[in-house]
Amino acid sequence: MVDSTKDGRQRSAVYPGSLVDIITKEDQRSGRRVRGVVQEILTNSSTHPHGIKVGLKDGRVGRVAEICGDDP
Repeated sequence: MVDSTKDGRQRSAVYPGSLVDIITKEDQRSGRRVRGVVQEILTNSSTHPHGIKVGLKDGRVGRVAEICGDDP
């Protein structure tokens, strides 16, 4: 079972400064993940079945697949 605090489907678990793995729109079929630091949270609802949508500090946008920790 996946730890729901780490899987990125709960908005309350994701915040600016979090280190996360995201899946961008282009990589949805392959499932390729990209790691980065959250700059802003783009999903308004408290949960999303495919992951909370975020913008990373490097400009990429995607849905959180896993929360890895805080910005080092």
